[in-house]
Parts: sequence; C-alpha cells; structure tokens
Amino acid sequence: MWSLLERFPSPEKVRHAHQSSLERILREHRISRVTALEALEILKSPPLPVAEGVVEAATQHIALLLPRLRLVNDQRRQCGQHMDRLVKKLGETEDAQPGTKREHRDVEILLSQPGVGGIVAATVLAEAHQPLVQRNYHVLRTCGGIAPVTRQSGKTRNVTMRYACNHRLRQAFHWWGNAVCQCDPKAHALYLEHRRMNHSHARALRAVMDRRLNILMACLRSGHLYERDHAPKKGLDNT
Repeated sequence: MWSLLERFPSPEKVRHAHQSSLERILREHRISRVTALEALEILKSPPLPVAEGVVEAATQHIALLLPRLRLVNDQRRQCGQHMDRLVKKLGETEDAQPGTKREHRDVEILLSQPGVGGIVAATVLAEAHQPLVQRNYHVLRTCGGIAPVTRQSGKTRNVTMRYACNHRLRQAFHWWGNAVCQCDPKAHALYLEHRRMNHSHARALRAVMDRRLNILMACLRSGHLYERDHAPKKGLDNT
C-alpha cells in the first residue's frame, strides 16, 4: 500500500498508471492474491467527490507521512530482530553458573509450544520468570489474567474476568491463544466448543490458554519439548 501511494499519490497520477507498473510493485512485495489488472481496475474506479483543494492537501499529507511510517516500521523490525537474538542467545547459554542449564532448557521448552514466537516468548520470560522457575501453574495463570475471579455471597455466585493482573503478560497470552488456535487443531476445537457455549472470543481464548499453560508446566516439570502427538499427561487434570 505504501508503495502504491508513493507511486500514485493522487487521482491524476492514477489516470496515467500502467499495468506493468503495478506488476512490478506486486512482484517486489511478493503479492499474488490480487493481479495487476484487478488492482488497476480498483485504482481507476471513480474517486469520491471532494471539495477543491482536498486532493492536493491529502497528497501532500501522504508525502509527509510515508517516510515517517517507513522509519517506524524499520525500527520495529530492528527491535524484533534484536529481541529474537536475545531469546536465542538465552536459549544457547552454556552451563556457566548453577541453574543456567535449567533456564536454557526452559527457553527451549517455551519456544517449542505451538503459537509461541519471539515476542510472546520474550514477554513470558521477562514478566513471569518466577512462576516459570517455580513451575507454578496457578500463579502463572493468575498473573496473566487467565484465572477468573469468583465472588460468592450466600446463594449468589458470580464468576468474572480477572482485571487485576500483569497486563503485558495477559496481552502476550491473548496473542498466544490467537496463534495457537490457528496452528493447533485441538486448541481450535476447544475454542469452537466454548464459542458454541456462547462464550465471547476473549473468554474462549482464555480457556484455550488455561490448557496451554497447564501443558507448558507439564513440559517444564518433565524437561521435555512439546510434541503435538505426544503431549505430556501429567498435571492436565487441573483443567
């Protein structure tokens, strides 16, 4: 989109657009879901009627914004690459001090979980180091906002979402749940089961993550990497 806006910033530029130019842009960005002809038809569709001067102002605004967007995008990519290197370095740390080898194995086990990428792994390692070291499933699910809050008074019992938690960790668990539902059939089936019970998207993801955290703790206790067809059974009764 940025390349298109740089090449054709206004309807006047679009009128002179050629299919070959769009083919080159799509090829550079490895986009195949739309053809150059289809993109050209969309670009040459009648523009919205606007007041005089609006097109010129918007064109200049786009020209000012694009370099800043590209700079921020490059910086985000550099930060992501640096974070990946740090997580990889932590996973490759030699057993120089007591406990280092165990932490090295913990990183490997965490990264073996489906749906866990560099950002999620770095967030969990930074924000939940103590529960991971203690292998404390209940503290981890509470800190990450996965465990619900139950309030009971007499015959009234109310179960609600936990708001008092580590919000960075909860967000990491949310994206982990989204990712694992896309790559793991069992997690997706559990998500659909909760959706059929009229649970919200977020609540269904919390149910998925409750099971994933239990599996993570079982892997950490056994010291084995996660294998989809041979998931550890120990500790799963907590869910």
